[in-house]
Amino acid sequence: MSVRRWSQDARLSIARLPGLSGGLGLGRIPDAPQQAIRDLWAGDPAIGARIMKGEMHHRGAICPVSVVSVPAIVVHGSNGGAGNGAFGGAPGSAAGVVSPMLRAHAQGFTWLRDLRALNTDSARLRARALVAEWLQRPPNDATARSPDVIGARVAAWLMHYDFFAASADDGFRQRLMARVVIDGRSLMAVLPSGTHDHRTLSAFKGLLACAVALPEQGALLARYMRFITAELGRQVLLDGCQTERSPYAHLVTLRELAEMRALMQTGQIAPPLSLAAALDRMAPALRALRHGDGGLALFNGSQEEDPAHIDQVLMLAARGRAVQQALPEGGFLRLQVGRSLLFVDAGPPAPPGYDALAQAGTLSFELSVGRERLIVNCGASIAAGWQEAMRSTAAHSTLAIGDRSSSDLVEAAGAERAGISRRPAHVEIDHKQSGEAHWLELSQDGYKPAFGAVHRRRLYLAEDGRDIRGEDFVEADRPCAFSLRFHLHPDVEVSIDAEAGGVLLTLPSGGKWRMRLEGGTVTVEESIYLGRGAPRLSRQIVVAVAEPGANPVVAAPPVGPDDAPVDAQNETQAAPGVQAVRWALSSVD
Repeated sequence: MSVRRWSQDARLSIARLPGLSGGLGLGRIPDAPQQAIRDLWAGDPAIGARIMKGEMHHRGAICPVSVVSVPAIVVHGSNGGAGNGAFGGAPGSAAGVVSPMLRAHAQGFTWLRDLRALNTDSARLRARALVAEWLQRPPNDATARSPDVIGARVAAWLMHYDFFAASADDGFRQRLMARVVIDGRSLMAVLPSGTHDHRTLSAFKGLLACAVALPEQGALLARYMRFITAELGRQVLLDGCQTERSPYAHLVTLRELAEMRALMQTGQIAPPLSLAAALDRMAPALRALRHGDGGLALFNGSQEEDPAHIDQVLMLAARGRAVQQALPEGGFLRLQVGRSLLFVDAGPPAPPGYDALAQAGTLSFELSVGRERLIVNCGASIAAGWQEAMRSTAAHSTLAIGDRSSSDLVEAAGAERAGISRRPAHVEIDHKQSGEAHWLELSQDGYKPAFGAVHRRRLYLAEDGRDIRGEDFVEADRPCAFSLRFHLHPDVEVSIDAEAGGVLLTLPSGGKWRMRLEGGTVTVEESIYLGRGAPRLSRQIVVAVAEPGANPVVAAPPVGPDDAPVDAQNETQAAPGVQAVRWALSSVD
């Protein structure tokens, strides 16, 4: 055991002694918070109503409310009657163990805001009863002891103290405040922790909430100030993206930082310069990761999220409406021409330690037209089974060789975190622009170890945004069977246009786009969309290639238009040893 780990464990053991009043300079245990702090975010009364009925719901997963006090329970998936999935038997509603992320949500008590949103005495009493049950039988599992869960829990208790605790009896309030002080000491002992993804900021926020609500505990604030700047340096990249390359993690990080600044304003504490700088960089980057409907792009564990909530986070985080135009550190391309908005995942998965949300979606893209999504990735879920399926390459609008993903995925087991065990070693991008037209040359070598293959993708976005063309190549020593997928939003209607050739896609507004493809066998198949939590049936266009020179089913024009870069016009045939699929997506007048 390292000296640092031994010292941390010793501090933690001392911090958890409930009868200690003077250790570590923390002083006495108060009868109530000395400074009221409030939750900035509105709760969801619909979720609160489900909690009242005994059901916990979070990011597409459901479990009984008893998860707050029972270490291991059975949970039912939330397939919503979708049946078998689109990726070779995705899960149905079979029972399984509660996922670590769902258990962390339950143990974090942030759902108190949803009960509060009901604005009823019965909701108040239900919240008090659940907290009392937890205090009487606190779980002793790794999730409940995780610094991020402790931080979320203690902050939620303090922010909603007036809702569920202020009118309670003396015994309840004394037990609650004793636990708050113990948890504050625990956070001071373990921070900085060994993990540094977005969840770590929940621990820092909890430490700061204790410091503001209990100003006599001066050592808590000193600990926060000592380490927060270094943590922000690890979490926030130069272009404002969050290190995990996940729009969802980006939103949560920005939300935590906005709460930290509000807490400091309440406590009349001067915030560190690093906090203000992080907020100023992250807000424009988050705006850049939104589709026209206001929701998030679906990369690396992200769902759409509530646009109104995103607006509120941005309003409290930073002034102005600037949108970051380039995200090179984050590895995303955002091209907006006319009414078309194209997102491309042009970077490798997040580095080890930051890859719990990472998906094998390298070189995938999403496309929206105005406020309507057209081409999508399938989204994310924390429900058992769905989580694994959504991380696969097949759940993304890109190319997959065989039944393999471009990265090897490590799934969460028990309290262990998910991650990536093998990722592309090289992801390359060349972006050229002529006027409003864009040409992208992309490649990734994630299939090199298994197949000796490299995936190259060329994309062209016309200057009016109404014509998008692509070529996908597999360069390998021997032919490979592969599939190219274009997942469609559930609201998009799909039909085969036998007369004009191609697949006709109709948006809810009535706008029509025609997709033509060549280089393989083209089919329209079922897909699943988890962009809003519960699974929704959708469709996908699949081009299957078994060997070089497969006969096309639907023809496409050459990719290089007259105004494309010169080198693109000259390449009309794939080189020897290269398999190619060409496609075009055009707006229909």
